[in-house]
Amino acid sequence: MKLVAAKPSVVRRSMNIWPPFAFSGIHITELPADFMSATVRLRQHWWNKNVAGVAFGGSLFAMTDPFWMMLLLRHLGKDHVIWDRAAEVEFLKPGKGEVYARFSISAQDIERIRAAAKDGSKVLEWFSVDIKDADGDVVARVRKQVYVRRKRENAAGVSASVGTATVPPSPDRAGRPGLPNG
Repeated sequence: MKLVAAKPSVVRRSMNIWPPFAFSGIHITELPADFMSATVRLRQHWWNKNVAGVAFGGSLFAMTDPFWMMLLLRHLGKDHVIWDRAAEVEFLKPGKGEVYARFSISAQDIERIRAAAKDGSKVLEWFSVDIKDADGDVVARVRKQVYVRRKRENAAGVSASVGTATVPPSPDRAGRPGLPNG
């Protein structure tokens, strides 16, 4: 959580030398001061190719791992519990050379999730990102379900039991209707 509270340049530099990213060839190229987006690049090297000589699927998936959670943590803060809950990846085309993914969250998304979680209910929200090659062709599409709940404690300091919020699905970042939450 402390890293998420740091300046974007510190977060970017720290994550770029973080072993799971550094040893996979993953590099954050852009993380604006408002933490509303992030751009990540994967350069193909001998150590991140699969047996067919194209980008290893695990590296493609790894380049998308922490970003939705990180963007939400920055905006919802430490009074919320935020975790990745589920994920799916669809490989559409062999990844060759350099590929990138751009994550973007809107103020409306943040406020909708904050409102749904304000009473301590859990919120399950799907986000989608396309991994594209240098020509702009989609190599893979990754969907992540993020769990969000506002921390709520009873008088004894023990977490109270909470329900599940029903949040209408929002379109994912590719414009497709979202999956129902739940």
